[in-house]
Amino acid sequence: MKRKKIKWVGKMILITISLVILLTLIFFITKLTYANTTEQLLIEYMDYINKHEYEKMYQMISKDSSSRISLEDFVKRNKNIYEGLETQDLSIKILNEKSNAKEISYLTSFNTLAGEVKFQNKVTFIKEKFEYKLVWKDSIIFPQLESTDKVRIDTVEAERGQILDRNGKVLAGKGVASSVGLVPGKIQDKENTIIKLAELLEVDIDVIKNKLSAEWVKDDSFVPIKTIPKVSELELMKINPDENLVKLKENQEELLSIPGVMINDIEVRDYPLKEAASHLVGYIQKVTAEDLEENKGKGYDSNSVIGRSGIESLYEDKLKGQNGCMIYIEDEFGNRKDIIVDKPVQNGEDIQLTIDAELQKVLYEQFKDDKSCSVAMNQYTGEVLALVSTPSFNSNDFVMGMSDKLWKSLNEDERQPLYNRFRQVWCPGSTFKPVTAVIGLDTGTLDPAEDYGNEGLSWQKDSSWGDYYVTTLHETEPATLENAMIYSDNIYFAKVALKLGENNLTSFLEKLGFNKEIPFEIKMAKSQYSNTEGIKSEIQLADSGYGQGQILMNPLHLACIYSAFSNDGNIIKPTLLYNPNYIPNIWIPEVIQKESIQTVLETMKKVISEPTATGYGLHREDYNLAGKTGTAEIKLSKQDETGTELGWMAVFTTDPNIESPILLINMVEDVKGIGGSGYVVQKDKMVLDQYLQ
Repeated sequence: MKRKKIKWVGKMILITISLVILLTLIFFITKLTYANTTEQLLIEYMDYINKHEYEKMYQMISKDSSSRISLEDFVKRNKNIYEGLETQDLSIKILNEKSNAKEISYLTSFNTLAGEVKFQNKVTFIKEKFEYKLVWKDSIIFPQLESTDKVRIDTVEAERGQILDRNGKVLAGKGVASSVGLVPGKIQDKENTIIKLAELLEVDIDVIKNKLSAEWVKDDSFVPIKTIPKVSELELMKINPDENLVKLKENQEELLSIPGVMINDIEVRDYPLKEAASHLVGYIQKVTAEDLEENKGKGYDSNSVIGRSGIESLYEDKLKGQNGCMIYIEDEFGNRKDIIVDKPVQNGEDIQLTIDAELQKVLYEQFKDDKSCSVAMNQYTGEVLALVSTPSFNSNDFVMGMSDKLWKSLNEDERQPLYNRFRQVWCPGSTFKPVTAVIGLDTGTLDPAEDYGNEGLSWQKDSSWGDYYVTTLHETEPATLENAMIYSDNIYFAKVALKLGENNLTSFLEKLGFNKEIPFEIKMAKSQYSNTEGIKSEIQLADSGYGQGQILMNPLHLACIYSAFSNDGNIIKPTLLYNPNYIPNIWIPEVIQKESIQTVLETMKKVISEPTATGYGLHREDYNLAGKTGTAEIKLSKQDETGTELGWMAVFTTDPNIESPILLINMVEDVKGIGGSGYVVQKDKMVLDQYLQ
């Protein structure tokens, strides 16, 4: 009996111990489960908002809450609000420190497309079995929000800033175009209408069909198909109206004869100079999905435009402005209930350039049929007056919506109208000779009066050059600096380069800004004196002296160096942004001695004033000019007879007191057989005749 009693007591002790252990485990598990869980749960819930994990948020709400809103509606409600507002960086701060509080007060903040939102709120938790659940209400999103309310966004579109020339003339600004569209209810023969419209507008048939099938389209809707230029009736009334304008008018009349077609006026970005300034000004287009992704938080939406090239792209942040945006709560009756955040509209800034629109147009008209680039500068201030690249394209075509046909023709055109030539580097030819001359004088290796000898039309240093000869077009007698500059003697400057030596030449070119970024708003290619680290042979050194070899120069850089002839050896810093109170800045100070500058300048004046000189075609009685012509051979070898030539002209006014000083650099490709640099001289004469009148 005693044994049975002992066994029973033992069993009871074991059971008791087990119960104690179990209760202890339950106690600790419960304690762990509930320790600070309400605060942690709230933080976890809010973190899911940042991650857009709305299903996980739903799993955290109470049964009573989930009975009042389905998972689908919960996800839709939260997603539409948080993502519609572009909510980012949501954070909270717990205000009541009591652990495991059933009601938690907190501060929340997050960024939206209208700016930062901050508010104080509270949330309630209840116990369900062994865990806390959040009592969800719409007020958790915003304290003022009720289940029947909606969160609305009102956007006020910012006006894009204008791009202006130095005189306030518009280079890019507001314009009016014609939107061609269809009113479905007025279409009589849908299939034929679409085919005809596609033909006249050069639009794919499927594009029109897709637009007509959009969900929002009703019988009385105006469905825009394509934007086209507006026809100016005043321009048509001229005695000799533009041929393209007449064709456009005829096209629009044919469009309007189709039942269901309507043409409305709309506001668009307009580029008055068209092809004349497109490489400089650039263009805008509607944003893409990639643009929106890359520019998150910068105020862009699906209706925004963005600068694609040129000044439009370079100053996008200033030009675009900031849309006004109001986020507010609307009640079930459509009344504005509470304003959550209100960001006022900020229109874009105007960008005023140093460009002279008239000069820009004149240069384009002279060179529009050539492959060329032009740089015009006030050499005393560094203000860039014109930047032209030809052939060109019309920025308005990108705004209107470029047809596949036009895009293909631009890309397949062997003249490369989309290629910006003024940003590139080119072989400068004889326009480099004044540079060689000042280096020779500054280093003391060149005596301007020394006769380097008449070598005829070809010369080589010695037999080590094999069959290679430096050639020139005119014999020079005596072969002094002045005559060599007037008659553009390649042999003379080849000899000067050899006398200078590689180290003198290359180290001085480095001081002149070679292999360096040009301090300019638009990024330009760097000028170079060699494809490698240095000049590798005597022949390359000799060729470098007259701007051949591997010498490549950006035309703006060449203009900057030439500015030293007007600024006592200081190289001016170029600028593109207009300021009426602008104080000129020096890019490279005192890089050339005044005496050297003056000596070479006098020879450059004679390039223009001497009747037998290469630049005499630019001679004027009313203005003193100086400059240098240049012809650069571009060929695979000395024996290559199929190579082309670049024609150059660098010319500038020498009187600092005139009203409109100008330094003009022009380069034209493929001048072989049409007069070489003389072709450019003739063009420049027309430009200066208009600019200096």
